[in-house]
Amino acid sequence: MLLRAASGALAAAGVGPGSRLCCALSGGVDSIVLLDLLHALAPSLGFSLQAAHVHHGLSAHADAWARACEARCAQLKVPFALFRVEVPCGDSEGLEAAARRVRHAVLDGVECDWLVFGHHQDDQAETILFRLLRGSGVRGAAAMAAFEPPRAARPGRLRPLLGCRRAAIEAWARQRGLAWVEDESNAALDFSRNHLRHRVLPVIGERFPAAVSTLARAAEHFREASELLDQLAAQDQAACGGRTLRRDLLLALPDARVANLLRWLARRNGLRAPARARLDEALRQMRAVAASHPLRVELGDMACCVYRGQVWLDSDAADCLQPRRWAGEESLPWGAGSIDFRPAVGEGVARAALDGAGSVMLAMCRPGLRMRLGGGRPRRSFRKLCQEAGVPAWMRERLPVLWIDGEPAWIGGLGVAAEFACAPAGPGVVPEWRVRGP
Repeated sequence: MLLRAASGALAAAGVGPGSRLCCALSGGVDSIVLLDLLHALAPSLGFSLQAAHVHHGLSAHADAWARACEARCAQLKVPFALFRVEVPCGDSEGLEAAARRVRHAVLDGVECDWLVFGHHQDDQAETILFRLLRGSGVRGAAAMAAFEPPRAARPGRLRPLLGCRRAAIEAWARQRGLAWVEDESNAALDFSRNHLRHRVLPVIGERFPAAVSTLARAAEHFREASELLDQLAAQDQAACGGRTLRRDLLLALPDARVANLLRWLARRNGLRAPARARLDEALRQMRAVAASHPLRVELGDMACCVYRGQVWLDSDAADCLQPRRWAGEESLPWGAGSIDFRPAVGEGVARAALDGAGSVMLAMCRPGLRMRLGGGRPRRSFRKLCQEAGVPAWMRERLPVLWIDGEPAWIGGLGVAAEFACAPAGPGVVPEWRVRGP
């Protein structure tokens, strides 16, 4: 049964000849059985297999677990990688959550097409119950997916045993004579998930014998609903202007749809979705202030920015806006967007000034910057220029500046310096700052 379930799950995800799989190997019975199954299926399905173990250093037995995993992989002739990590203390969601994030961050860096995990149906039931008790929304209640497609920055994730019970996995291990390690922390009732596993679910099971499978089925229903909400968010994004959102169109939507869209955009940018209270505050401020009023509301790992009728999520720290040399490219990245360079006649920066320069750099403002916009106008400080243009203080340090041989030639959102401006009929280049959402 397990072999058939694993084979079907891999086939459904498109695993076949040439696919590279990495088994997330903790040494516990679930991952040891998973490794056994993958090793058995590799010849017939044609995929390559490796295993990775993350050493958290949280247990006195951690070294022994790592040795056991390495020894088992040596027996099976499966390539093995060991990663030693440090788990930060004081995480708001607890030690378990912190360890999980560190573990997944490390595994995401493994060179493979698919990370394969040994989660089973009992894990799924615990997960949905745990998340519901914490007040999770539809996406959280969807619990774990059987497979998550690969993304540009990370391999896909497979859970081929998600439809199998823990008892069936343990029975397979005994039948095959497999050896595994026991993590003593799994019995510690101080951890909420362990309390659910050992104290709560058994009591529920006495009254509702099919509770585990029923909870897992509920997770599937929540997943369908979550996918529909994602589709709605994609439609709302397109209707509100695309990569940046028109404020008027966004605020014409009900609050629930605005919040759904912002959460979806955060996830697409690889960030944790903001808390409900922060989203509510962002919505309150957006609806309360005048349409012309710039706004920046912190949402945790990002901020919701409103400026000149546009809304976007910003997760770029100012020190991440690194200087870039321009050598004629059509576009250079800048924070969450880009600077596009459009050839023109009679506007923008004079082409001759660019072609004759020893250095053309795209960078942030430098101390003491002064610039004259337009002939006959006085030089003004960067601060004064921003004040006159209505650029909010929180945005000024992020404005891109094009420097020609150390002199400011153009500032995003402000304009071109008079000394570098293109003649009325002359060839020029127009830098265009495009702020892109996630």
